[in-house]
Amino acid sequence: QVQLVESGGGVVQAGGSLKLSCAASGTDLSLNHMAWYRQAPGSQREMVAVISIGGYTKYADSVKGRFTISRDNAKNQVALQVNSVTPEDTAVYYCNAVRGVTIVPPAATKWDWGQGTQVIVSS
Repeated sequence: QVQLVESGGGVVQAGGSLKLSCAASGTDLSLNHMAWYRQAPGSQREMVAVISIGGYTKYADSVKGRFTISRDNAKNQVALQVNSVTPEDTAVYYCNAVRGVTIVPPAATKWDWGQGTQVIVSS
């Protein structure tokens, strides 16, 4: 029913920046806590950032100070600003609605996964 669509990925040099966007069809994202995840090659998917309905944010230690999650309720979108990237940030990035706002442990997701958007950081 709900289709998640991530966009904004691409190839970026180490130290550079990128802004990822999350949109969904058929639902109001403002009614949900939302999270960004990433899955590096050969690794499990991990939550990197979460934002509550009210705008409270939390980050994984690996991205704290470099990534910023935000929401634009008027556009029904959630963004992830990715700054000062390193090669270890290379991954496919996904978004999803979540039932809580903790990073550890991550809360359960609500919807099927989208295709994600790939970020490749070159050195």
